[in-house]
Amino acid sequence: MKKEEKQKQPKVKKSTERNYSKIKFIATIVAIILVLGLIAYVVNTIIQKQYFTAQNPVATMEVENYGTVKIELYPDYAPETVANFIALANNGFYDGLTFHRTIPDFMIQGGDPNGDGSGNATLRDLGEDSDDEYTITGEFIANGDNDNTLKHERGVISMARGDYSNYSSTLATEGYNSASCQFFITTTDQSANLDGLYAAFGKVTEGMDIIDTISNVEVETRDSTNADSELTQDRPIDPPVITSIRVETYGIDYGMPETREPFDLNSWYMSNMYGY
Repeated sequence: MKKEEKQKQPKVKKSTERNYSKIKFIATIVAIILVLGLIAYVVNTIIQKQYFTAQNPVATMEVENYGTVKIELYPDYAPETVANFIALANNGFYDGLTFHRTIPDFMIQGGDPNGDGSGNATLRDLGEDSDDEYTITGEFIANGDNDNTLKHERGVISMARGDYSNYSSTLATEGYNSASCQFFITTTDQSANLDGLYAAFGKVTEGMDIIDTISNVEVETRDSTNADSELTQDRPIDPPVITSIRVETYGIDYGMPETREPFDLNSWYMSNMYGY
């Protein structure tokens, strides 16, 4: 009996070794698969980062009795301007405001809380705890920003701003940095007149026919000699109302714009004219 038992022991050992070899082989295969999977994931991530282009934010503007306009925004050209527009729009600032100035074959202008071209937004409109008005830096070539080469072609949206150079040539920069919330959309190519002087930041992709219709509404007067021309020239008799503007950012946070204190033209004028 003892001899038979001794003869069986090697068979058990060989069986165990074979099972161990199988387990080792399977573990090796699994490890190789995991390593290859990890390598594939890393390579795919690198490729995606190299070739991925973030989708630009898209603004949807509803105009009462006119329809829907889609506007693609271009943060690569004017990041601060786009951030400002997104913050205002998604905080509901533009809801209920109007297009207060319309000129056929040129542009339509809107987004003024005063409805006459004289208003600015406040820091509260950006979500901050302050009622102080603000402006943003003009992102265009004349103001030292050479990255904004977006042309004012038909359908381009750009920021409206003040121009104080008729008071003094030294005030040109103050005008360059006076945009806040008002914007305009061109209906014809205005590249020769506006490029490099205003912060273009997007373009209409749907609803350009609506913009054209708005540009041709009846206005109070187009007579620049009118005594009240600053308030009534090119102003629609029935200003089109912006029901809402909302911007889809596709998960990207564009942050908040860097704001500035508005230039006080009245104080400057009184100081230079009367010394106080």
